[in-house]
Amino acid sequence: MPTVAQLRAQLKARGLRTDGLKRELEARLAAAPPGAGRGTAIDDGGAIGAPGREGMEEDASDESEREEEEQDQDSEQQGEGSDDGEELDIEDLPPKLQLKLLKHTKALEKARGEADDSDSDEDSDSDSDSELESSSEEEFESGSELESSEEESSSDDEANTFLASDSDDSSSDDDRRVVRSAKDKRFDQLRAACDALTPMTKNNDWIALLGGFDKMNTQLDKTMRVVQGQKKTPRFYIKTLVMLEDFLAATMANKEAKKKMSSTNSKALNAMRQRLKKHNVGYEADIATFRENPVATDDEESESESEEESEDENVDEEEEPEVEDEADKGKSKSQKAFDKEFTKDPKKVTYAMVMAKLAEISASRGKKGVDRQEQVDQLSYLARVAKTPAQALEVMTAVVSAQFDLTPSMATHMPVEVWRSCVANLHQIFAILAAYPKIKMSDSIDESLQEKHRLDDDGELKPLEEGAEEPEVHVSGNLVSFLERLDDELFKSLQCIDPHTVQYMDRLRDELVYISLAQASMAYCKTVEDGRALARVLVRVLEHIYYKTDAVYSATVRIHVEMTKKAREEAAAAKEEAMKAAEGADETDPDAPVVLPEPEWFKVDMLETTMPETVSAFAKQLAATIYKLGDERTKARCMLCEIYSKALAGDFHRARDLLLMSHMQESVQHMDVATQILFNRAIAQLGLSAFHAGLIREAHSCLSELYIGGRVKELLAQGVQLQRFHERDPEREKLERRRQMPFHMHINLELLEAVHLICAMLLEVANMAIHSHDLRGKLFSKPLRRLLDINSRQPFTGPPENVRDHAVVATLALAKGDWQTALDMLLGLSAWNLVPEGQREKTLSMLQAKVKEEALRTYLLTYATHYSSLSLEQLCSMFELSEQTCHALVSKAMLSGELHASWDQPTRSIVMHNIEPTRLQRMALQLSEKVHRHAQ
Repeated sequence: MPTVAQLRAQLKARGLRTDGLKRELEARLAAAPPGAGRGTAIDDGGAIGAPGREGMEEDASDESEREEEEQDQDSEQQGEGSDDGEELDIEDLPPKLQLKLLKHTKALEKARGEADDSDSDEDSDSDSDSELESSSEEEFESGSELESSEEESSSDDEANTFLASDSDDSSSDDDRRVVRSAKDKRFDQLRAACDALTPMTKNNDWIALLGGFDKMNTQLDKTMRVVQGQKKTPRFYIKTLVMLEDFLAATMANKEAKKKMSSTNSKALNAMRQRLKKHNVGYEADIATFRENPVATDDEESESESEEESEDENVDEEEEPEVEDEADKGKSKSQKAFDKEFTKDPKKVTYAMVMAKLAEISASRGKKGVDRQEQVDQLSYLARVAKTPAQALEVMTAVVSAQFDLTPSMATHMPVEVWRSCVANLHQIFAILAAYPKIKMSDSIDESLQEKHRLDDDGELKPLEEGAEEPEVHVSGNLVSFLERLDDELFKSLQCIDPHTVQYMDRLRDELVYISLAQASMAYCKTVEDGRALARVLVRVLEHIYYKTDAVYSATVRIHVEMTKKAREEAAAAKEEAMKAAEGADETDPDAPVVLPEPEWFKVDMLETTMPETVSAFAKQLAATIYKLGDERTKARCMLCEIYSKALAGDFHRARDLLLMSHMQESVQHMDVATQILFNRAIAQLGLSAFHAGLIREAHSCLSELYIGGRVKELLAQGVQLQRFHERDPEREKLERRRQMPFHMHINLELLEAVHLICAMLLEVANMAIHSHDLRGKLFSKPLRRLLDINSRQPFTGPPENVRDHAVVATLALAKGDWQTALDMLLGLSAWNLVPEGQREKTLSMLQAKVKEEALRTYLLTYATHYSSLSLEQLCSMFELSEQTCHALVSKAMLSGELHASWDQPTRSIVMHNIEPTRLQRMALQLSEKVHRHAQ
């Protein structure tokens, strides 16, 4: 039977502390007689016993030991401030302490009684311990109020360990914890997902079957990802697919059961039929094999088990820790595996190894947790160790695609270094295609001419017979889409970079790099006779040059020549260094760096490109081919680029004729947003060209379409203008910002607004003088009239500050015939500094003449009623015009009926005919008409 000390040790091991309770009881009951009726004795082990039991069993020989023990207890009580010699019965204790003592006593008595009965049976010790645990927990919970917060927290932590009793440790050896590999767990999860579909088929629940089917396929992907070396699909998974096929066929054959289905269950059945049919295409061979032998034999089962065991052994061997080299530190597991398989000895790499690794990397694209830069590095290495030029092209196409994956977001642009590397790879692709004309690359190819049809059973390429010509090989890939994506990334980078920095200027040089690459692709498209692809490339090139002036374009050509020469010298130097490194490499030294062999197809020089001398010649050359081979959208964009280019060069009439012949203004509303923006840019440049040519009315008709809505920034894609009384839409604003033009392609809005307001002023001032009595007269420009109305309501007008203020002041001065003030206001605009110097002088002299002419015309129409005659010489001196010009303007006003006058040739004067009523007479006539209408 266990002693009290042993029971106390068990309580202490399970987290029950009795030290604090012992000290408190000893302080109060030290002097109590051992045989007291309700007294409580404490043994030397600190456990609380039954009333007086231990004191009655002791003999006289133990008196000395008891006295020593009481002395030790007295010393402990003095340290805690207790009183010696105080004789108290249990009834003198507080109620809470009495309750605790009774619970302690009952628990220990029960534990002792059960311990006596369990001497012959060792297993019953665990039961007594568990009951002791439950009673002791109650005991500990009731005594928790007397202990500190630290003892409570520690007892709670130790109570968790107490829940696992000794019986769990000594129950049996069969229930030990089993450590399982991740592979086994995945296979069990897959098997459970497959087995879960069986009860669903019995219930004919196609909704649950559809969800279970998706869950099973997801679990299969996870399982096969863990088992990378095993390509064979588990047999029980194929069995589940066969079961689903048979059950689906039986259900479709039972038409009565189909009619009784609910609408949701019927929809799930149809969805399951389509999904299962599409999914089982990849497992046709495995399903056919299973149907031939649906019951696996013992030999097959044992063979599969041995394969799994061998795979586990291989995995264990691979997982053995190896000592890492300094060069391998920081690399991922897949990179280390790749280095172990390839880079140790590149000469042993075979055609099949390259294709297998290419398929593996391509299959992992887009998956979560894949290092994309690592994929680019691995594919770049595979391209260097490819065995044939066709294989190298296939791998390099995958390299370019992987480089595009490095920038997954549409809101950001591709890094500049990655973009240039991608351009270099495409240059190499075009060079290989030019050097090997038997290789054709396009998105629509003849699969029978692919190189994979020349492979043997081991996946290696069959050698050609002696004297046989190289067969034609087709490689899948869309090079034009790569070019368009590169152009889009260049466009986005120019949108994001600050235009007032050096980085923006450096990035503009890449525009020449792209044009050079596009010209290389033109040569290839002409070789394969792909007209549609050629037109798409040409229009991209045209969109990079149509907005340049001749001076800018000539500088661009000069920089292009310098960059081409520099690139050729750098490529030659790099080849020389590579040859020296290959010659100086020691093949016997294992620590020497691996030098990759240089294939013949990588020794091909890049194609040289040239650019015409002028923008008009280049645009004409490109447009002729686009009009012949392009589709409707490509032709429309080419037409708009050509209109812009001719208008920028000052050929307004030719640009206007192209616009009218194309009928673009009628169909542009049905085109995409990018084409509409290009149309608006062409119209704006056409208006500027008309103004420089002195065609005021034509310029105003072009620009008024842009300014009539007050959204010229958005129409030209040169900024986002916030509208009043409209809620801000973040999605729409994000789309607007993606359409913005780069800064170097902007049309200056200040110059455009100045030209528009000047044209409106020259047309509107004379019109206001003619219809001064008619408030509802003809309007040429609503924006200018609105500005004049706002200015008339101002109590105080300060000096002009912006373009609009200058235009308003000039208009008011011109309406009074003060042409000098109006001209000073217009010539004071800073926007004229943006016009080229040669064109600026011509434009300002034209503007001065137009202001004088309109001032003369307005003066005559406004003050004609105040004169009986006017001398021609006086008019010429007032407006500083020649007699011929003044005579022509006055005669034109007379013939049009605007001015009621005639020439007096002997006196060289204008005789006024006062036919027009005065202002008072006109108001009287209007009043009489209103009174007459009211009387009727």
